[in-house]
Amino acid sequence: MPNKTLAALADELADGRTSARKLVEECLAKIADPAGEGQRAFIHVDKDTALGAADAMDALRKANAAPSPFAGIPVSIKDLFDIKGQVTRAGSRALDDSAAAEADAPVVARLRRAGFVVIGRTNMTEFAYSGIGINPHYGTPKGAWNRSAGHVPGGSSSGAGVSIADGMAYGALGTDTGGSCRIPAAYNGIVGYKPTQRRVPLDGGVPLSSSLDSFGPLANSAACCAILDAVLADEPVAPLRPRPIKGIRLAVPTTVALDDLDDAVAKTFERTLSALSKAGALIERVEVPEFLDVGVMNAKGGFAAAESFAWHRFLITSKGDVYDPRVATRIMRGEAITAADYIDLLNARRSLIARIALRLAPYDALAMPTTANTPPRIADLADDKEFTRQNLRSLRNCTLINMIDGCAISLPAHREGEVPVGFMLAATGGADRRIFELAAGMEDTIRV
Repeated sequence: MPNKTLAALADELADGRTSARKLVEECLAKIADPAGEGQRAFIHVDKDTALGAADAMDALRKANAAPSPFAGIPVSIKDLFDIKGQVTRAGSRALDDSAAAEADAPVVARLRRAGFVVIGRTNMTEFAYSGIGINPHYGTPKGAWNRSAGHVPGGSSSGAGVSIADGMAYGALGTDTGGSCRIPAAYNGIVGYKPTQRRVPLDGGVPLSSSLDSFGPLANSAACCAILDAVLADEPVAPLRPRPIKGIRLAVPTTVALDDLDDAVAKTFERTLSALSKAGALIERVEVPEFLDVGVMNAKGGFAAAESFAWHRFLITSKGDVYDPRVATRIMRGEAITAADYIDLLNARRSLIARIALRLAPYDALAMPTTANTPPRIADLADDKEFTRQNLRSLRNCTLINMIDGCAISLPAHREGEVPVGFMLAATGGADRRIFELAAGMEDTIRV
């Protein structure tokens, strides 16, 4: 049974059917359950602070002074973000001796200001550098699918995705540089959102790529993500009006995005398109030759390698022996990228964004599978070659949207009992509200 939405929880809090204290206690119990994934999904749990905050929200609500309808709802925070008084490790051991943060990251502060209760820091790929979610330092939480077989949770926001899927939080703060909110959402059967980058401040988070990083939510519905996104962007939380499916124009890119799909992904995606078409959507398969440029731009490691190397170059020199070797190898690719290479990247991306805007102008959104693959088994990725192959397949489609400075949502498209498959709706930058309205209008239809 799906976990409750933020709107449903707000109603229960408002009429006294539940309390912030009860919600936090329930989430803490799930995190602590030795039979669950909480010990791997979370790097740190703020038990006492969370319970204290819950009691404070209950008291404020009783006094008709709750800061928002969502005050008291537990949320998880990816280990990439500063939380006052805590060390931000970014899923690594290389930052163990860093000073505790002097202030919350702006996005964390905004969640607190709305009354959300921070329940703990979630596990992640070290320094956010993969779409798979494996972490050799803190363990790897198993994804929600077929847990006995041990499938990856998706990354880099691995613990964030599992925290939502398992009801250990009702909203999660993640990051998305090449899909790190959307991939865990797809692999765990939940919703993940990558906002237009400029809408949400990047201060107070360990960077991977300053050109591509976005901070976004993972949650149980499109409306939940829209609420959290508004809070993160410091915008009013306005009612989300689902857009009717009839008449919407969706472009399905036949270039790159449909290559090398797992059979289950291809089948689920085509079934989803059929359902939307029957409901009145106008679906057009279009070539998007601009997407071929992305592979060329990333051939030497792209923005992620260049910009992460600039940030890590001194730390990796002194503490490279404690880095995950798979992460260190990718960071070190940036050492060979010259200033001229980097300037070429900036110019190529500027051109790509302008050309894509013209290409997509006639459509309401792009539609494509969130990932080319279904979640691989953790055991199968011990081989570095297979890890690299599956990591690239997980990141490929999502990366297209980061490179065009767009916004995108991943919705679960599989039926109950099927392997999780994400359906991604995307648009050029600034179309965030439209994407939420489209997603809200179709999320029930695509799982029929």
